[in-house]
Amino acid sequence: MPDLSVIQTALNRAVTDGVFPGAVLAVRCGDRPASYFHAGHLSTVPPGAPVSASTIYDLASLTKPLATVTALVLLIQKGHCRLDDHVADHLPECADASIGSATIRHLLTHSSGLPGWRGFYERLSLDGTIPSSAREREQAKQAMLSLIRSEAPVYERGARSLYSDLGFILLGLIVERSSRQPISDYFLDHIVRPLGGPRIRFIPSERLHAFSDSLEDDTGAVAPTEVDRWRGHLLCGEVHDQNAAALGGEAGHAGLFGTADAVLAISGEWLRAHHGRATILDQTMVQEFTRRQKPEGASSWALGWDTPSVPSSAGRYFSAQSFGHLGYTGTSVWIDPVRELEVVLLSNRVHPSSRNEAIRDFRPAIHDLVYQEFIGSI
Repeated sequence: MPDLSVIQTALNRAVTDGVFPGAVLAVRCGDRPASYFHAGHLSTVPPGAPVSASTIYDLASLTKPLATVTALVLLIQKGHCRLDDHVADHLPECADASIGSATIRHLLTHSSGLPGWRGFYERLSLDGTIPSSAREREQAKQAMLSLIRSEAPVYERGARSLYSDLGFILLGLIVERSSRQPISDYFLDHIVRPLGGPRIRFIPSERLHAFSDSLEDDTGAVAPTEVDRWRGHLLCGEVHDQNAAALGGEAGHAGLFGTADAVLAISGEWLRAHHGRATILDQTMVQEFTRRQKPEGASSWALGWDTPSVPSSAGRYFSAQSFGHLGYTGTSVWIDPVRELEVVLLSNRVHPSSRNEAIRDFRPAIHDLVYQEFIGSI
């Protein structure tokens, strides 16, 4: 049996060492019930309440695999799009642009030629005002699409992989065009509700107050991130990523908020599908999406999921068949299908400042410890 106290002690020490104000760690191995660990407080400035297992975190780029990639698998299963469709097939505004001839596969493997990031949010809103209605969000998305389609390639398509938020913004728009729904609604209708309603969702700006009110009588609370100079206040329940905020809080690359238990609900679907068990996902699709697409050393990317490299945030022991992803705010999920091990780490390491990067060393260390305790001596 794993010594859970060793893992709890490591999480407590990380709070004391300033890795993050607080965190939740969830571990599930095989058919055993999940184990949950939590430590620290919601915030340090101002001092916040203690973290609980039901604390809600800004999941940042976990949005990519949990929402956008999962949605794409479902849409491909239903025949609404294909991996080798061109961007322009779904976003005809890109027909005469370089990115229009890239494929969905290129975007998923971060090999489309797009730059990694651009501060487009300042061009969409100089004063930090964000869209507050569905109509305003649609206008912002059209403006964002125009900006991305105007980007010249920064490398030859397919020659390398450069992690790109811009590519996943396009994938989010492709989900919306293919499904004829906002990505937040598609995620809720086709992923969250079929899984029994785990607490994970996008929070468009006009729903923020309703979301906050729903937490008043619950043990869950939202961990803040940091003061955003563009918006002029401490963010809590508002997406940390500024380009996602400029789109109104729903985007293909960021925008999800959720609990560790909710992340496990989706990661569990991927793991079960990988082994051919009953889920909303197809086994063949899942195995393809979680398979490293380039030869060893060329790129660690599968389709929207990352795989272990050296060094890896998953530590030293996860198998080569493992898949996972990181989030900028201090979140991660790693899944080892060989050992049937799922590890979810949620924190707000960007509070009070995103300059704190101590989590880089903590992530592999905690995954090594979890592996040793739950799987055994290496």
